[in-house]
Amino acid sequence: MRRHRALRAAALTALTAAALASCAAPAPAPTPPGGPPVVMTADGPVRGAELDGVDRFRAIPYAAPPVDELRFRGPRPPAPWTDVRDATALPPACTQSWERGQDGAPVVTGDEDCLYLGLDVPRERSGPLPVMVFLHGGGFSSGQGAVYDAARVADRGDVVVVTLNYRLGAFGWMAHPALDDPDAGNLGLADQQAALRWVRDNVAAFGGDPGNVTLWGESAGGFGVCAQLAAPGARRLFHKAVVQSAPCSNPMLPRADAERRGLARAAAAGCPDPATAAGCLRALPPERLVTVYAEDVGQVGALIADAPFLPVVGTATLPEHPIDAIRDGSAADLPMIHGGTRDENTARVAQFRDLAGNPVTAESYPGDLAALYGPRAGASIAAEYPAADFPTPGTALATALTDHGATTGACTQPALLDAPARTAPTYAYEFVQPVADRAGELVLGTPHGADVPFFFDSAFPGARPSTRTPEEQRLADQLIDHWASFARTGAPGPDWPTYRDGGFVRLSAEGTAAVDVAAEHRCAFWAGLAQVLDADLRPR
Repeated sequence: MRRHRALRAAALTALTAAALASCAAPAPAPTPPGGPPVVMTADGPVRGAELDGVDRFRAIPYAAPPVDELRFRGPRPPAPWTDVRDATALPPACTQSWERGQDGAPVVTGDEDCLYLGLDVPRERSGPLPVMVFLHGGGFSSGQGAVYDAARVADRGDVVVVTLNYRLGAFGWMAHPALDDPDAGNLGLADQQAALRWVRDNVAAFGGDPGNVTLWGESAGGFGVCAQLAAPGARRLFHKAVVQSAPCSNPMLPRADAERRGLARAAAAGCPDPATAAGCLRALPPERLVTVYAEDVGQVGALIADAPFLPVVGTATLPEHPIDAIRDGSAADLPMIHGGTRDENTARVAQFRDLAGNPVTAESYPGDLAALYGPRAGASIAAEYPAADFPTPGTALATALTDHGATTGACTQPALLDAPARTAPTYAYEFVQPVADRAGELVLGTPHGADVPFFFDSAFPGARPSTRTPEEQRLADQLIDHWASFARTGAPGPDWPTYRDGGFVRLSAEGTAAVDVAAEHRCAFWAGLAQVLDADLRPR
């Protein structure tokens, strides 16, 4: 379970004609032969590092530090500089807590001064390259862009890869009536848009094409891509979308529910009076804003909106749920890759039940389903997924959650893929390459996040190099080829038909083949249960 800990924090914590810059991007500064790469950005010069086949830049500020009076406010431009800025070290992660210490208390890491991005750029290039902007996962409460080592993607795919931090937890996603900034509740989305504007204005200086930008995300990052498709502020900032393990059809968090949570958490943090809450929240130590939410992070829920943090709908930043915007034609209708893993929820059940010392048992299973889905639906699900039919009761619960797909998983995906407003080509997949990990007796299969190490290695200090069998390396190369082809042309390759032409494809070391996701994940059962679920399930 710890094999790819830094990269799979996202997996184990749960759970899109170019607009060019108004002025020409600055030309690359000359680099002495054999010397480190130096590039002039619109804010000042930066010096990167030479790696095998790529030039790497890290810790480039795309916004001012959101501290003091800028806490809970939309991103502001960074201060320019004149001296060459070192861009080789990892920037700080945004303030977060995704694990607990031996005493059970949340471990707080990171810094509020965290709005930085980085680039991996192929050293040998003959013209402007496609740009892939990656949004990391972590349940909107943890994660860090720079620890995703994208050198293989950039080098093999011949693309520029941009990774970035965006504000997490309460700092990025807390809604409260006292916070009157237009982006309040969606500051993380606003950060992502600021980074996309930086890419628009600067990526040409690094050899990238600002007219060919693919926004790519996994888990929470994937839900970020979904939200940006529907966000007015992101329009024309990207031209293609890749969504991994984040069904865009799943509703986000309504504003009323988000503000109800915000009021309760502000009171718990010591800011109960709405009249003074804004100043009170800005004055709190950052650790207090992290730990007051810690009890909400790491629960198994039936809806993605059960997660403590999610983009907030009904706001200026995100007026509609992505699926509604796609259906009514107000979302950006862009080429898209959209899919997930075969066993999305085994990692969640493993971490939050088995590894927490509270495994699902045959005795607890019916009650667990009733608690998640309500008594009526829970009884029907227990009959359709009897614990005795699975290796463990935890596997039964994880399979039901995955098939339902209202967090991450299978059966909510066609609502997006079939949406009548979608006219751009869409490519659907299911990743099925298993991992060797297990938690006690619970075999993970192909869990949430299992695809991530096939694209990225870990740039986390002290991380062990990724090891792949020859079979796994061929699959990694194949996946990068598909994603890079899509970034370049809008199509992932000739052996992958659009969803409308061929449905889902299965991706594994055995190759690319058609798969009947609806049959394999019992989607007819879940469709028949929809009315009961709509009546009984509400964000908590």
